[in-house]
Amino acid sequence: MLERIFENSLWSSRFIIILAVVFGLVGAVLLFVVASFDIYETAKYVINTYLTHAHPEHFHEEVVGGIIGAVDLYLIGVVMLIFSFGLYELFISDLDPAKQCDVSGENGSEDCENQLLAVHSLDQLKDKISKVIVMVLVVGFFQKVGHTNYESALDMLYLALSITAVAVGLYFLSKVGKGHH
Repeated sequence: MLERIFENSLWSSRFIIILAVVFGLVGAVLLFVVASFDIYETAKYVINTYLTHAHPEHFHEEVVGGIIGAVDLYLIGVVMLIFSFGLYELFISDLDPAKQCDVSGENGSEDCENQLLAVHSLDQLKDKISKVIVMVLVVGFFQKVGHTNYESALDMLYLALSITAVAVGLYFLSKVGKGHH
């Protein structure tokens, strides 16, 4: 009897994950809101700049930097969503709405391939999160590249080599987890 009580208590302790799920979702919503305000502020800056016919010296860099910064925040928000959904599915319960099939097409075929957020193991969750984190790093890299001053041919060579390294890394990342056909 004591063993059964302990095992039931131990099994029920998995619900502590709800805290990570809820606050992960709150974090994702906050990131989406902040990124949206950043886009709004960038749009307002562009409109005001063109209405006043003023063209600041680093206008394009500021606009691109603002938008890339917002994309970065959106991607981190996506990481938080994947994290929250994955933890919920792994420790609490499957998300029933995600499992429902969408009946479409003239032949009535069912499309149950909604695997974007489906997580069946910690390794799958880690892989999905790590891919988005790599994209966050790539976006951050390009944001930094846009604000860097290149003063010599060696600086340009380093830029070309770093872009090549990022491209090669993304190529190999796209091959991870895909079987050879």
